[in-house]
Amino acid sequence: MNISGVRELDVVVIGAGQAGLSAAHHLRRAGLEPDRDFVVLDHAPRPGGAWQFRWPSLTYGKVHGMHALPGMELTGADPDRPSSEVIGAYFAAYEDRFGLRVHRPVEVSAVREGSGGRLRVETSEGVYAPRALINATGTWDRPFWPRYPGQETFRGRQLHTADYPGPEEFAGQRVVVVGGGASGTQHLMEIAEFAADTFWVTRGEPVFREGPFTEEWGRAAVAMVEERVRNGLPPKSVVSVTGLPMTDAVRRAREQGVLDRLPMFDRITPTGVAWDDGRAVEADVILWATGFRPAVDHLAPLRLREAGGGIRAEDTRAVRDGRVHLVGYGPSASTIGANRAGRTAVRSVMRLLDATDGGRPGRTERPERSKQPKRPEEPGGTAGGEQVNRAAGKAVTVAVAGEGLTVAVTGV
Repeated sequence: MNISGVRELDVVVIGAGQAGLSAAHHLRRAGLEPDRDFVVLDHAPRPGGAWQFRWPSLTYGKVHGMHALPGMELTGADPDRPSSEVIGAYFAAYEDRFGLRVHRPVEVSAVREGSGGRLRVETSEGVYAPRALINATGTWDRPFWPRYPGQETFRGRQLHTADYPGPEEFAGQRVVVVGGGASGTQHLMEIAEFAADTFWVTRGEPVFREGPFTEEWGRAAVAMVEERVRNGLPPKSVVSVTGLPMTDAVRRAREQGVLDRLPMFDRITPTGVAWDDGRAVEADVILWATGFRPAVDHLAPLRLREAGGGIRAEDTRAVRDGRVHLVGYGPSASTIGANRAGRTAVRSVMRLLDATDGGRPGRTERPERSKQPKRPEEPGGTAGGEQVNRAAGKAVTVAVAGEGLTVAVTGV
C-alpha cells in the first residue's frame, strides 16, 4: 500500500463465481499469491456465485452440464438437494482448498484510469491499483425487465426469475409467464402443478430441438455469440440460436397443454394482459422470465462499450483496454466456457505483467515467478470433466442452469 492509502498489486479479480474462481486458480498456478499479488473481490455474502440465489426447487439433479472447477471434481452430490446448497458448498470447499482468500462482501463501485499505468478499482473496502483486471461479474445482478404500456397499473404481483421463490407460492393463482427460454419453461412446468391457471407468452415461436446436440451445431451456436462480441454488440441469448431441448418432461408438458404459447401481449391492464385484437387474460401474477444482461456498469468510466452497446473483446481481452479481461461474458457464459476463459485470461495477463515488470513505476515487487508442479488431482492442469471430454474427442456440452441455455464446445 502506498502513502495515499491505495493498495497496489498486480491483478484484481471481480467476482467469485465459476469464472472468477477459475481465474484465481490459474493465477495461483502461475505463481501469484493471493493478497500479495492479486485479490478476489465478491459482493455476495457467501461462496456460491449466482447459484446461491437460485430457487429451492432447482435441485442439483435438474442442473445438466455443470462442469467442475479446474483441479477439483464435484462428486457424490445428492440430486434431490437444492443446487444452491450443493454448488455453494462446493465453491466454499474449492476456495479453502486452494487458499484463494476471497474478500466478501465487497462492492465494487467503479473502475477508472489510475496513475502510473495502473487501473483504479474503487470498492467498499478501499481502493486498489492493479496493473490488470479480470472481470467475472456475470449477469445475475442485472435482470432484464421489458417495459410495456400499462405496466405500472397492474394490481397484481410482478416478479423476475431473479426473485422466483419456487412454485408453491403461486397456489390457486392465475400466472402469466413471459419468456421463451429455459427458465420460462422450467417455471411453467413447476407452477402449473399449483396454480389455478397458467399462460405462456413469448415474442417469437419457441423452437424445440429433438435429438442430440452435435459438434457442428455447438460450434455454430458459439460462433454466433462470439461474432457479436467481436463486433461490439451485446451478447445474444444462446437459446435464441439453439432452441429448447426436448426432454421427457417438456414433452409431457406440451401434451398436457402447459406449454401452449401465446404471442406477446400489447399492453398490461390493471387486472391482466391484453392484445390489440381484443383478446385479454386475467392474471394475479406476471412472472418475467426474460433473462439477464452483463453486470458491467462499474466498468463505465473506462469507456469500453462500442457504438452497438457491447464491449468488443478478442478472446477475453477488451479491445479498448488490454488490461481488462472479461470472463463469463458472451461465449464464455457457461460453466466449462468460464473455466477456459479463466485460463485464457490469466495467460494474457501474465504476458502483460512480464512485459511491464521492468518498465512501470511503482510496480508490485515479488519473487521471480516459476511454474508450479501440477497437483496429482490436476491432470494436464484442467478439470477432470474437461479431460474426459478431450479423451473422448471434441464434444458439445449443453447446460440448462435455470437462467438460460448455455453451450460450450470442448476440445477446440
